[in-house]
Amino acid sequence: MHERLVLGIDPGTAVTGFGVVARRTDGRVRLVECGVIRTASGRPLAHRIRDVYEGVADLLERHRPHAAAVEDVFQGKNVRSALTLGHARGAILLAVSLREVPLAEYTAPEVKKAVVGHGRATKDQVAWMVQQQLRLKTPPTPHDAADGVAVALCHCMMGAWPRPG
Repeated sequence: MHERLVLGIDPGTAVTGFGVVARRTDGRVRLVECGVIRTASGRPLAHRIRDVYEGVADLLERHRPHAAAVEDVFQGKNVRSALTLGHARGAILLAVSLREVPLAEYTAPEVKKAVVGHGRATKDQVAWMVQQQLRLKTPPTPHDAADGVAVALCHCMMGAWPRPG
């Protein structure tokens, strides 16, 4: 049975969550890998951004996904945190673009609505629904990893898919 891999990413400068899922032609989805890319808080921002880029580049090289989905900035708590998050997103978008992987962007409420059923779900609710949808024994941890998987699942539910080839 043919599968299409999706890399889902929940960006952050300290912790970037990711999930790789495989969507079969019959619509079923299975988890391939999930986890986080951590950066050292004491390092300069430029080095942390490079760490995010290299971590995503490694995932793209290892899995060679058919699509990538990234959580978009919906609203920042403050301008500084929104700008910092924008740097991490830029590194992620660059890594994906350089490898010419089709990219989709979804806001946090869009991801929550697709996975949980409403756009104001808590992180615990998202993790539990990821666990249920993928028939896992436990939810992915930490929450950033579960959020990355949720972004990938959102794309599987909402994304436009090119014909298998």
